[in-house]
Amino acid sequence: MYLVLVCAYVPNEEMRGFVMNTKRISILDSTLRDGAQGKGISFSVEDKLQIVQILDRLGVEIIEAGNPGSNPKELAFFQRAAELRLQNAKLAAFGSTCRKGCAPGDDKNLQALLDSGAEICVIFGKCWRFHVDSVLETTEEENLRMIRESVQYLKAHGRRVIFDAEHFFDGFLNDSAFAMRAVQAAVEGGAELVCLCDTNGGVFPEDAAHIVEHVVHTLPVPVGVHFHDDSGMAVANSVIGVLVGAKQVQGTFLGFGERCGNANLSTIIPNLQIKRGIQCIPQEKLGLLTHLAKELAAVTNLDIHSGAPYIGSHAFAHKAGMHADGVIKASRSFEHVDPFLVGNRRKFPTSEISGRAVVFERIRQILPELTIQSAETQKILDEIKRLEMDGYEFEGADASFELLVRRQMGFYHPYFDLIYYRIVSGAGEREDAGASAIVKVSVGDAMQLMAAEGNGPVHALDRALRKALELFYPVLNRMKLTDYKVRVLDGGNATGARVRVLVTSTDGRNTFTTVGVSGDVVDASFQALQDSIEYLILKTDAQQNVSDQ
Repeated sequence: MYLVLVCAYVPNEEMRGFVMNTKRISILDSTLRDGAQGKGISFSVEDKLQIVQILDRLGVEIIEAGNPGSNPKELAFFQRAAELRLQNAKLAAFGSTCRKGCAPGDDKNLQALLDSGAEICVIFGKCWRFHVDSVLETTEEENLRMIRESVQYLKAHGRRVIFDAEHFFDGFLNDSAFAMRAVQAAVEGGAELVCLCDTNGGVFPEDAAHIVEHVVHTLPVPVGVHFHDDSGMAVANSVIGVLVGAKQVQGTFLGFGERCGNANLSTIIPNLQIKRGIQCIPQEKLGLLTHLAKELAAVTNLDIHSGAPYIGSHAFAHKAGMHADGVIKASRSFEHVDPFLVGNRRKFPTSEISGRAVVFERIRQILPELTIQSAETQKILDEIKRLEMDGYEFEGADASFELLVRRQMGFYHPYFDLIYYRIVSGAGEREDAGASAIVKVSVGDAMQLMAAEGNGPVHALDRALRKALELFYPVLNRMKLTDYKVRVLDGGNATGARVRVLVTSTDGRNTFTTVGVSGDVVDASFQALQDSIEYLILKTDAQQNVSDQ
């Protein structure tokens, strides 16, 4: 029986209260080590230092910061990281046991772990007979010696040691006695925790629960778990591992890593802490989860999937009119937790599916003083209806929606006026000709003419427009386009069809989307680009006004 009830919600409207028990587990984040093996991930030393500080602010207990024996850059990072003043986290260095036939004192990788200066060393060893026979090509006795003596060596030099039992689940299912002798060797050497690793990511929850529970009841030291997501089970396996007694969960904050990735800590932490009352990070840090996830995504140059549990932009978005109406009346009717708990927010995408109450709720988030029956609200609703008939869609374009509301209410004035733009395409002249754009804008009484080249007409126009306005609004230096989508609205008109363009932009911290519609793809793109620039300047001004008060 694996169900353990340790948390009870207080039955209030917003679901913001819950009763915590006293159980606590350790979180080891491997973003900088296991996560760095993910496709498209390449961390500089500066990136790694930023990520350490993000994870420390989150309240992660241990940060597995890399393998100092793998390359000089890793060792240089540990030297730099030693200068950081961390408030919550301790750094761990990762490496393997000594090689077969080699004494620990003669092993360069173990020496690199000591040279890193890390207080905690995480070393891995083989726990699957198949690997010992076919990969290491050695005897079981030699494998046990390598594990035991490597742990002893690091302990003798004053290090805390976590043993990562590599391929433990496959090894246990193949030969449980062999796998158990391997982890017992680590305990004999002085390991303070044994982490059971599903290195191939293929174990199912019922097997994970049985195996973890057996090891927890057998070993005299705490047990941790580290699951890969090759079967899509990593989060479920991690949660059930804790429910049957594991004291540490290893994973990566956003779930990325080798092959299909790692157990996603941004899901595991709130699952355990909110749903089961098992503390993973300090309670006051839980509300930073979404914000810090976005910060880490920006450093890694990856997007958070919109449907990611808890932290995704659509995690608490309610499009269907019935669902949204229910949430407005009682949030728990269609939300499993309050987004406030994890620093996210409720969204009501504006579309033809949504009812009047849903659209009004979205308007009220921008202008709280309006009522659903007011003439101003009806004016905004009529304009939305007119624009949607014309092909606009505000469901995924919150920034354009906010600008529309403010324009209709007269609370907004443009930050610049376009005098004209001209596009010159170089296509056909030479292979790398691209395009060029000339833009003339006015800001107050000042005029600015600017030209730029780009890979195509939209890229050239984007560059020229921002170069012209950066002189007046330096915040645009931080802005970059991250996504660009074009959808044909009336395909029957072939190349004369109207198109809808969605542009997603970021200033490094926040991401926002704008929309434009036209029979000219460049004009539709300009509308979306103009809105993105206006929106960023608006938000920057608002933040500055708050700071000045």
